[in-house]
Amino acid sequence: MIKMMIHINRTFSSVGILTIAFFLLFCNFSRCIAISKTIDDPPTDFTGSVRCIQCHEKFYKLWASSFHGLAMQPYTNKLGAEKLTAHEKFLQGDGKSYRAFITDKKGYVTVRSGDEEKSYPIVHVLGGKNVYYFLTPMKRGRLQVLPLAYDVHRKEWFDTTASAVRHFPDRRDEPIDWMETPLTFNTSCFSCHLSQLSTNYDLKTDTYHTVWKEPGINCETCHGPCGEHVRHLQKAALKNEKPKDLKLVSTKNFDVEQVDGMCGPCHARMRPLTTGFKPGEKYFDHYDLVTLEDNDFYPDGRDLGENYTFTGWRMNKCVESGKLDCVHCHTSSGRDRFAGEKANQACLPCHDKLVNNVSAHSHHNPDSEGSKCKTCHMPKTEFARMTRHDHSFRSPTPKTTITYKSPNACNICHADKTAVWADKYATAWYGNSYQNETVYFASLIDDARKGKWDRLDEMLKYITGKDRREVVAASLIRILENCPDNKKWDTIIAALKDSSPLVRAAAASTLSGNGTEKALNALLTVTGDPWRVVRSQAGFAISAFPQQMITTENKTIAEKAMAEYLTSLQNRPDDALAHYNLGNYYSNQGKLEKAIDSYNTSTKLRSDLLISHINASIIHARLGKTKEAEISLRKALVIDPNNAVGNFNLGLLLAEKGDSGGAKKCLRQALKTEPDFAEAAFNLGIMLVQTSPSEAIELCRKAYSLRPENVRYGYTLAYFLNQNDRASEAITVLVKIINSSNATSDIYVFLAEIYKDQGRKNEALDIYRKAVENKNLPMQDRYRFETMLKSIQRQ
Repeated sequence: MIKMMIHINRTFSSVGILTIAFFLLFCNFSRCIAISKTIDDPPTDFTGSVRCIQCHEKFYKLWASSFHGLAMQPYTNKLGAEKLTAHEKFLQGDGKSYRAFITDKKGYVTVRSGDEEKSYPIVHVLGGKNVYYFLTPMKRGRLQVLPLAYDVHRKEWFDTTASAVRHFPDRRDEPIDWMETPLTFNTSCFSCHLSQLSTNYDLKTDTYHTVWKEPGINCETCHGPCGEHVRHLQKAALKNEKPKDLKLVSTKNFDVEQVDGMCGPCHARMRPLTTGFKPGEKYFDHYDLVTLEDNDFYPDGRDLGENYTFTGWRMNKCVESGKLDCVHCHTSSGRDRFAGEKANQACLPCHDKLVNNVSAHSHHNPDSEGSKCKTCHMPKTEFARMTRHDHSFRSPTPKTTITYKSPNACNICHADKTAVWADKYATAWYGNSYQNETVYFASLIDDARKGKWDRLDEMLKYITGKDRREVVAASLIRILENCPDNKKWDTIIAALKDSSPLVRAAAASTLSGNGTEKALNALLTVTGDPWRVVRSQAGFAISAFPQQMITTENKTIAEKAMAEYLTSLQNRPDDALAHYNLGNYYSNQGKLEKAIDSYNTSTKLRSDLLISHINASIIHARLGKTKEAEISLRKALVIDPNNAVGNFNLGLLLAEKGDSGGAKKCLRQALKTEPDFAEAAFNLGIMLVQTSPSEAIELCRKAYSLRPENVRYGYTLAYFLNQNDRASEAITVLVKIINSSNATSDIYVFLAEIYKDQGRKNEALDIYRKAVENKNLPMQDRYRFETMLKSIQRQ
């Protein structure tokens, strides 16, 4: 979660004016969701795949039997009889039980909840390569994924939502209810299973009237509408001519980016920017890509949850070389071009020396599984019963398995052995250095996720280094939104000039948290970027700046970029996270009532969207509606009672109301959930200073150790120490701040006063001299210090 602070001043008699900070979860969800394309107004010149049979019968048959062609199909009794097995007993899950019934007349799933029992007909079927998912019609035009799915390989029924639970190393994940929005077909998964569709969603009535031309992914998804092609070829045939222009999209002249971009909309975890992608157009003009800031990836980039290939693909050095695209290995219907004994030919011609003497490279028998290139370089893992190959093509890295529990090819085959065992052989065969790149960037990603900013210099150096990897650099920039150290900004601004639109877009979005004129001017330069994803994210960032900072001459380009971002949010009226981001946009613009409406819409669409409740509470507070702010926070904590930010904000609100006991309880819970929550430690420390001064000091010390760049934390710690007859410790803290070059005028005054109270006139004079010489202080303060210095010298 990305945290940005809105400050509410509160007076504490013991320390003067201190700031209690509400945290606003301004997470720009351009990188947190996986939704595919939709065409709200499909062109009328689509003919359907049946029109292709006459001239392309061979390809039609290949397509019709492929998993592209069968991505969705009507449920039939024939399918039930041939593909499914009987489900013998009810399956227990989340307080309910489920059983599938496949008869010679129909298929349905029965759900038992207590004494109630209800059956849902199977109408449509998704998939079939690994799993069959089943759809049933619901109210308001929804098609819902049923709570039971079928494992094609194990030939067994299983709990749909339980299978999607992530096994994160640091927290527990829970299955969602099968009726929730993520399992609503119209909202989440429709566009990669249907062709030429219109969702026809009505936000006012929360109703779908979804229609489509054809189930599955048809010919015209990749070749465009073929009506003109058919007419043109028919006319040419009458004249016995062979036309040069076929009047349809041909991929023969596509470059690597165009081919991969054509596959990317369905094979990526991303956010759509438009609804109008056409084959051959630039991917990053229509989509933004989720990278390793998301915990569905292990820190080394291996898949933990479901990520749909494309992010890993862009970590592939063969792809980066510009010599490899998707159709080198796959046919247009999704089949493997190189299977069985021909599998290693996929790596020709570039790696002919290795392929022609594979056992020398693999150290395995040449006819064994261990000598197939993809076994080691494309290891197969499973999530939610779905098997997928790693497409980053990296060598096995058992060292990252040891540290992060990520999968590696060695132990996938040798499951009875440890990663330490695998690393011993890998090192003996291939040397010590080949894993270094992955080990190093994984450590940066992991430390950044954990907020270990003592390695910030290394992270910044990586982002602008000549050997930086695109996905890793973009990931680090996005995670750095959480970093409080201003040292980061020069590097992030420099990243706006990176060669990758993905990296530039990440930098633009992150700069929303800067607020300086330098950052604004840098953002204005990329409002004319050739890639929409960069312009859109620049628009988001610019919306966070006070609009009076934008000069008249730059107003037009700034508004155009913001409009482009706004349009990207309005493309999906049924997407709760789009409305969440819309709320953030309106909040940035000071349109607070519209922000509230957008947050409310997002929670109407997804009742479990905790972040919208929290942000709505912030806006209510800005509007002076304390009661409504508290209601929103308590709704958030119903969803997750332990949520750190929700408890923190509620604690501050209760403190404002005078409920000291409730405030302390909430702040303690925030710290329990997130022990490194510096702001919670600081504010709890302030609240305890009168009753438990020792604990208060330790909490403030913790806050300062976590955020040493925060002068306010250091000042408060020193103040409490001095008030409790621990002046020598207070001096140590203040001297450290002055030596760090972050000192404000108050730090110099406070330290000099302590010295004077101790009769240490010379030390006090020295502090005033340092203040006079500090060019980072306001000029009027330096004059004031000079006057004080002269006054003391005359005494």
